[in-house]
Amino acid sequence: MVDQPKPLLEIRDLVVEFRVQDRQLQAVRGANLTVYPGQTVAIVGESGSGKSTTAAAVMGLLQGTGKVAGGQIVFDGQDLSKASEKDFQKIRGSGIGLVPQDPNTNLNPLWRVGFQVRETLKANNAEQGDAKKRAIELLAEAGMKDPDKRVNQYPHEFSGGMKQRALIAIGLACRPKLLIADEPTSALDVTVQRQILDHLESLTQELGTAVLLITHDLGLAAERASHLVVMYKGRVVESGPALEILQDPQHEYTKRLVAAAPSLSARRVEAPSVGDVVTDAPGVTMVKEAEVELESVVDGVVDAVTPGPAEVVVASNLVKDFPIRGSMPFQSSDFRAVDGVSFTMLRGTTTAVVGESGSGKSTVAQMVLGLLEPTSGTVEFDGVDVRTIRGADAKAFRRRVQPVFQNPYGSLDPMYSIYRAITEPLVVHGVGDKNSRVDRAKELLEMVALPNDTMHRYPNELSGGQRQRVAIARALALNPEVIVLDEAVSALDVLVQAQILTLLEGLQKELGLTYLFITHDLAVVKQIAHQTLVMAGGKVMEQGPTDRVYDNPTSDYTRKLIDAIPGGSIELAS
Repeated sequence: MVDQPKPLLEIRDLVVEFRVQDRQLQAVRGANLTVYPGQTVAIVGESGSGKSTTAAAVMGLLQGTGKVAGGQIVFDGQDLSKASEKDFQKIRGSGIGLVPQDPNTNLNPLWRVGFQVRETLKANNAEQGDAKKRAIELLAEAGMKDPDKRVNQYPHEFSGGMKQRALIAIGLACRPKLLIADEPTSALDVTVQRQILDHLESLTQELGTAVLLITHDLGLAAERASHLVVMYKGRVVESGPALEILQDPQHEYTKRLVAAAPSLSARRVEAPSVGDVVTDAPGVTMVKEAEVELESVVDGVVDAVTPGPAEVVVASNLVKDFPIRGSMPFQSSDFRAVDGVSFTMLRGTTTAVVGESGSGKSTVAQMVLGLLEPTSGTVEFDGVDVRTIRGADAKAFRRRVQPVFQNPYGSLDPMYSIYRAITEPLVVHGVGDKNSRVDRAKELLEMVALPNDTMHRYPNELSGGQRQRVAIARALALNPEVIVLDEAVSALDVLVQAQILTLLEGLQKELGLTYLFITHDLAVVKQIAHQTLVMAGGKVMEQGPTDRVYDNPTSDYTRKLIDAIPGGSIELAS
C-alpha cells in the first residue's frame, strides 16, 4: 500500500480581516485548500473574491491592517498563521517564492534588473560562482530575449511583458518548494506565456516544486492545474479536479465563470471591409449587400457612419525608429519598432492589433493617439494628419480620441480620489459643474460595474481589476468617438471582463464608437474585433476580417499564436 504524501501547504478554516474605519471586514472567510509537492493548484475568482489575499496571508505579506484572525496555514509542517516576520524572512525565497501581479510596482526603478535578480540570490544565500552569469541564466529561463544585454538595463527600458518575465526569474531564482504565482502571465503574449508555463511545469516535475496559481484565465487553469479552487466573496465555493469542475460546474457562481470565459468558437457579426464600402452620397455610406447582410450591420456600422466619413482613422506606411544607446558615450543606433504598418479603421467598428511583447503594437497605438510622432508615414483622423493638429484643434482631438492604458497602477494618480480621477477630463475640458460631475461619476461607475461609494476611495484601496474599470470609466467621461484600448481587459477576471466587453459592444452600437484594441489575448479578439492585424518585429504579418484570420490564417506566425492559446483545445461546459 502506497503512503499518501503529506501536504506541502494546508490552509484550514482561514479567516483574514481588515480594519476599515471602526469595523473589521472579513476578506477571507473560512477558506480551505491543500497543495501537495509537485502539484499545481489554481485559485480562480473575480476581483475582490479573496484569492490574492489568501496568497498574501501565506507569504506574510498582508497589507495595511490585514491580519490572520482565525484558522491555520501549515507550510512544510510549520504553522505560519502565528509566524513572526523573522520566521517569514527565512521562508520567503527558498521555501516560498512569489511572482506578484504587477511588474511596474514590484521592480525598483533605480536598480538594474540583473542587480535585482542577484540581490534575491544574495538574500537567500544562493549566490554560487558568477552571480551575474546566474542572473543571465535565470532571465533566459524566464523567456527573456538577449538576457546578456537585458541584465544591465533598468526596468523603464523593458516592456510590460519583459518586466513580468524579470519578476518570474526572481521568483524562481532560489528554487522554492512552493511558488505562488499571482497572475504571472497576465502581461504576456500567448507564445511567451506558454514558454513560461512550460518552465513552471518542468519545475514541478523535475524538482517537486508546487505551484499555487492565482488567475482569472479559466483556459489557463484548465490546461495547467490539476486541482481548481473557486473563491467568491472570501469563501471557497467549489474545489476539486480542474477539468471536472470546468466541464461540470456545480455551484452557480462557477457556472457563471465558465459561461463568461472567452471562447474561440464565439463569432461576431463581420463588419464590412474597406473595399466593401461605397459612398452613395456625401455623408451617407452604403454596404454591399452581396458581401454583408445589411440588417446585421445597420445598427453597428451604417448608422454610425452616416454623420461622417466611413474611414475615421487611416494609418499609412507607419515607421517608428528609436535610438538605442551604444557601449560608448554619445554612440547610438536606431531600433525600428514599427516598420511600414498600414490599416484603416471604419467608424463604429473594432480593429484589433495582436502580437508578442515588443512586436510594435503599443507603439502603433501611441502614434494613433498623437503621443508619438512617426519617423515616417502618417496617421489621419477624419482626413487630417494628426501631426498637424495644434492649439484648440488639438484639445478637440483629445476629447474625441481617448486612451485606456495597459497598466491601471501607473495610469491612476495615487493622490487622487477615484472621483477626482474620473472627473478630471471633465474639469480639463470645462464640461459641467460640480453637481453634474458627481452625477456623471456615478453614472460612469455604474457602467463599469463599480458601486457609487467607490468614488470616495483611492487607487491603493482597489484591486487591479477595479483600477482598470476606473480607467475605462475615465476614458468614457467625455463621450469620445474613438477609444484606444491598450490591454484594457488583461487585468480583469472573466466575469468583469465579460461585463466590460459587453459594455464596449453596447456603447459601440449605441454611440457609433470606434475602437483600436491592443491585446495579446486572442480569444478576446475573436469575441470583439471586426478586423485583426497580427504584428511581429514591427511588421504586419497578416490582416483581415477577424473570423478569416482565425479560421484560415495565411501566416505561420498567426498559426503559432493561435496554437499557443491556453485551454484552446479544452471544451468547457456550455
